[in-house]
Amino acid sequence: MEKNIKVIDAENAIMGRLASYVAKQALKGEEIVIVNSEKAIITGNRKSIEKEFLETRRRVGSGQEGPKVSRTADKILKRTIRGMLSHRHKRGKDALKRIRCYVGIPKEFESSKKIIAGKEKPIKFIHISQITK
Repeated sequence: MEKNIKVIDAENAIMGRLASYVAKQALKGEEIVIVNSEKAIITGNRKSIEKEFLETRRRVGSGQEGPKVSRTADKILKRTIRGMLSHRHKRGKDALKRIRCYVGIPKEFESSKKIIAGKEKPIKFIHISQITK
């Protein structure tokens, strides 16, 4: 028995709105795969977004200690989704396990039907791939 997997294309999708939708669907029991996670966008002033991300990276401990803040686009998106789940409880942990994020489109999902999450681009925005450089 195969589970129904929702494949979501994150190209030009606003990261916060995408994350809230995915979190709700995962709590309902859906298996979700997000492709093109590096093409999701964060709205707002470019300089302030970059500054906030760099401050978050500096705030963590030394190389051996503390929580790490990842630089890869798929992990940034997954951490945003994790923030919208109660990941310390069983229901949230199980929902987080049902979510997979990918940079680009893997071969196994190229031919599958995708939900297009992105609409028109806002005026002020930055792609996640530009933060990760």
